[in-house]
Amino acid sequence: MAPRYFYALAPLLFLLQPGIAQEKSLLWMVQGNGLSDTSYVYGTIHQIRKSDFFLSAPTEEAFLASERVTFEIDLDEMSDFGLLLSAMMKAFMKNDTTLQDLLSPDDFRTVKKHFERSGLPMFVFNRIKPMFLSAFDPAMTSQAGGQADDMVSYEMQFAEMAQAQNKPIDGLETIAFQLSLFDSIPYRDQATMLLESIQKASDQEGGLDQLVALYKSQDIEALQQALSSDQTPSDFERQLILNRNKNWVAPMEKMMAEKPTFFAVGAGHLGGPQGILQLLRDAGYTVLPLY
Repeated sequence: MAPRYFYALAPLLFLLQPGIAQEKSLLWMVQGNGLSDTSYVYGTIHQIRKSDFFLSAPTEEAFLASERVTFEIDLDEMSDFGLLLSAMMKAFMKNDTTLQDLLSPDDFRTVKKHFERSGLPMFVFNRIKPMFLSAFDPAMTSQAGGQADDMVSYEMQFAEMAQAQNKPIDGLETIAFQLSLFDSIPYRDQATMLLESIQKASDQEGGLDQLVALYKSQDIEALQQALSSDQTPSDFERQLILNRNKNWVAPMEKMMAEKPTFFAVGAGHLGGPQGILQLLRDAGYTVLPLY
């Protein structure tokens, strides 16, 4: 990763190297291409220890200057009980398929032991789509040793700030769409990826803390590389990250044209040649870091 450049030289350097996000920053401003006001993109981490949580002064200023806050999904959907109930029903595999049907006896015992240690009984996790389990497994989404009351969510913090400042909240996609992603990959492949993620977390103790360290350093390129499987994206990566990045560009353009918007999405979506920042540049916008 190249060193941080002087901010005054950033526009020139981006013209010289338009395909590379050299600066280490979680906060980026989006201008040009017909926009009358500046919008912002901020990379979040969905859960982090309170002791590691931080918001820079420029982030608070950008948030205050924005007239709308947009997340991956509209968080207001999370308060609709009927919608949540419908969504939870879609989390179960069809045709009475169980995780036990998809794995060898030894591999199933590995997964069973993991989730029972996390507090989930077998009758709950055995029928849930494996990718859903991967995405919401508390043991793989919290820092090592972090207790629930010690964790904080950037999305919830921003939502509270939006409410306090009377800003409308929007989303780039719906809960229903996110759940539909779990149907785009065969159950057996999902089960294999779930098993591999559990084994990897066990083999690499402290791996989540390493990701948090990269996040705190604001090195979005290193973070994106750490989250990528290899040079050839997996089906999981394409479905959950790359394809969604592409799908977000059009609604982001519409929202930015309407009013200055503060977008808060997972930091893993920002970096790389198919990340949100580069896709916005490809669409003609000037995208620069703020520190």
